[in-house]
Amino acid sequence: MADLEEVDLGTKSRPDLSQEPSFSNFTRNSSTESAQVIPITISPPEKETITPTDWAGGELNPQDAWLPITESRKGSTYSAIYHILASGIGLQALLLPIAFSTFGWVYGTIFLSLAFSWQLYTLWLLVHLHESESGTRYSRYVHLAVTAFGPKLGKLLTIFPVMYLSGGMCVQLIIIGGGTIQLLIRTMCKDGATCNAKPLTGTECYLLFMCMAIVVAQCFPNLNSIARVSLIGTITAIVYCTMIWALSIGKGRPRDISYDPLPLESTIATYGGILNALGIIFLAFRGHNVILEIQGTLPSSPKHPSHKRMWSGVTMSYVLIAMCLFPLAIGGYWAYGNKEPFSNGAILKAISQFHGHNTSQYVLGLIYIIIVINCLTTYQIYGMVVFDNMEIWYTSRKKERCPRWLRIVIRLLFGGLTFFIAVAFPFLGSLSPLIGGFTSVPLTYAYPCFMWIAIKKPCLHGGMWCTNVALGCFGLFLSLLFVAAAAWNLAVNGLNANFFKP
Repeated sequence: MADLEEVDLGTKSRPDLSQEPSFSNFTRNSSTESAQVIPITISPPEKETITPTDWAGGELNPQDAWLPITESRKGSTYSAIYHILASGIGLQALLLPIAFSTFGWVYGTIFLSLAFSWQLYTLWLLVHLHESESGTRYSRYVHLAVTAFGPKLGKLLTIFPVMYLSGGMCVQLIIIGGGTIQLLIRTMCKDGATCNAKPLTGTECYLLFMCMAIVVAQCFPNLNSIARVSLIGTITAIVYCTMIWALSIGKGRPRDISYDPLPLESTIATYGGILNALGIIFLAFRGHNVILEIQGTLPSSPKHPSHKRMWSGVTMSYVLIAMCLFPLAIGGYWAYGNKEPFSNGAILKAISQFHGHNTSQYVLGLIYIIIVINCLTTYQIYGMVVFDNMEIWYTSRKKERCPRWLRIVIRLLFGGLTFFIAVAFPFLGSLSPLIGGFTSVPLTYAYPCFMWIAIKKPCLHGGMWCTNVALGCFGLFLSLLFVAAAAWNLAVNGLNANFFKP
């Protein structure tokens, strides 16, 4: 019989190997560890059976290796920059001049700077919460929320916002992309004056955009593989933002423009207008729901944790985002003042309205083409989050990788569903302030602060504790105000609910 020695390892306990992995039920590890006496034999040891829950950070977790978000962890700082920029710059930024028409130069710039700084701080929190001290990686926003708030509350607070900001964003991209294709056709054909063919209907334009988006999605299996697509999205976003504000300034201001806020009928209308303008500014920043997923594509080790590469990528990305958004807001307000049309793509419509007669149709057509390409690339990032959730459901039950044919089917079904919703609710963009108030605002400005307190447990009443409690509570308060203001605006101005009439 082999000689045995007993060694007391003190606090170094072995993990429980009886637990089965599950992506649908996240559990928190106990912070207390008990002393155990471990026998050491001089004879060859038996082979240990290690379950996926024992593999720190999911690096060796089979399910992570099967899923689109974490299938490849070979990303770099540059790929992270491409993803952040492609997902962070959107057409909602074109509404910023409208907010400035309410606040004016000084307060508009102050509020935009405050929102920019606040969301950058919550990004810093998320990036540093991605990886725990034990090495566990939280590569999905819901996973981190469940770890911080518990399974029930975490899922209740985050599942709908994350799915809306991912799947709902894909629906809006179909509406925007399809509508832009229709504008492109009208511009190049001069409203039918130079084209004999029958122009495409709104539904046909939506279908064309959706087909292109799904074809692209079939070519890339995971988030890291679409880095080049995100690079194209980054270039197009920067180009169309620059072209729009430069064209607005270069063409000069229309006659009789004013920078005075438009007079409103009552005090309630004044406060409602202020809150709606503030909501435009705070909703101009997006991408927090995919920031952990993007960081999940980066490699990590004790010597080189992923948060260092990721924060470098975030810093460089948001310098470029600021260089796009601030000129767009200030330049658009300078060019059109309070004559900015209050609609989706406001500054883009202002260019057509005030400068369409003296602007080359090829320049406008180029802007439209760039916007369509940008929408196609952004669709891939937000769609990947939905694909990942669908495959989690399959792999959790089958305990195997999702086959290629099923991935194709999942993407086709998702494309068909988003197309149907876009056709059924082409006015979804008009509901963005209302839905964004209770989805995007807390997820971006409030939840990261509370998750930091729950996970990091900073000193009670210390600087970090007070800062995060104050920002988190104020973020929830703003969320309620924005929802109330958006609901009031819909009640007063009504909603053009053109069901199935894009």
